[in-house]
Amino acid sequence: MALFKRVIDWIDVRIGARDLAQKQVGDYLLPRNINVWYSMGSILLFIFVMQIVTGILLLIYYVPDADKAFKSVTYIMNEVPFGWLIRMCHAVGSNMMVLVLLLHMFSVLFMGSYKGPRELNWVTGFILLTLVQGISLTGYLLPWSQLSFWATTVATNSANAIPVVGHYLVEFLRGGKLVGPATLGRFFALHVAVIPLAIGALVGLHLFLLERIGVSTPPFGLKETKNSWQGKEFRYEGHPGGIRFFPNYALQDLTSIAIYFACFLGVVFFDPYLFFPRDAFLPANAFVTPAHIKPEWYFLANYQTLKIFPNELIGLTVQGAAMTFLALLPFIDRGPERHPLKRPVFMVCTLGGILLWLGLTVWGHYS
Repeated sequence: MALFKRVIDWIDVRIGARDLAQKQVGDYLLPRNINVWYSMGSILLFIFVMQIVTGILLLIYYVPDADKAFKSVTYIMNEVPFGWLIRMCHAVGSNMMVLVLLLHMFSVLFMGSYKGPRELNWVTGFILLTLVQGISLTGYLLPWSQLSFWATTVATNSANAIPVVGHYLVEFLRGGKLVGPATLGRFFALHVAVIPLAIGALVGLHLFLLERIGVSTPPFGLKETKNSWQGKEFRYEGHPGGIRFFPNYALQDLTSIAIYFACFLGVVFFDPYLFFPRDAFLPANAFVTPAHIKPEWYFLANYQTLKIFPNELIGLTVQGAAMTFLALLPFIDRGPERHPLKRPVFMVCTLGGILLWLGLTVWGHYS
């Protein structure tokens, strides 16, 4: 302990570490009516770190080669000590990250925390959702199994519906006319380098915006729930008389992370193959098309939407319009009211959209 204190003292006299920590953590105040939903961001940060650590450990044995990828994954699962645990943590973690991110965005929606001056917080969060889905999609191909090979074939083939550039876009994504070794190389580079760096940069920007603008006050339990910001000048939303982030709310964050981790380990140890259909354990074969290939659960609604419409271009257009609307929501919903029960039109539209998405997901699963 004495050595540790000497190291801290050495750093402190050079960069003022204690004052910085006190200002950024100890003196950082949060609204008194803050709730557990605000912990979703901390859980997501924890998941992202876990994905990086488990991904690096998998890279030690994984071989990004079409002839060796499936064998290397099999070796990790069967021969490497605790290799199965690392892989399962990485695979389950990718699904849980999408789920928690969706819950985080739903909470922001219902509390009206996307309204000005936090439009950029919402936009960066929406881009992060897209990047998380992208990193999950690219990682899906890496085991080079029947499931990953044909799911990637179907997913990339959807771009063919785009007029004029669709054919070229498919070839660009695949690195050729068909899914093959070039596709694996491209997806591997995107999965381990390009997208993680983009996610890290966006997380940093998202946290900077949170720190710079201040945490939004939940609209629950207040007499006045309208957004008072007029959009004419910058205003930091401080919370005089609020609770300290450390140690008060940090304990809530740690509790939420512990609950998430318990659920996560429950899936890993008691139902580790929840996200692994039978075709995930067969090597990729370009000459044998499986009877039923479906994407991961978070793409099932998109998959079913394409099946509903007679033309894939119409399906893609509808999805693109819906995603654009969500991305631009803070600029569309300019009303000052933030309490969900005082926004009946918003509540009906939002709940209807969520139920539609859930219905398409279930339909896609059983179709």
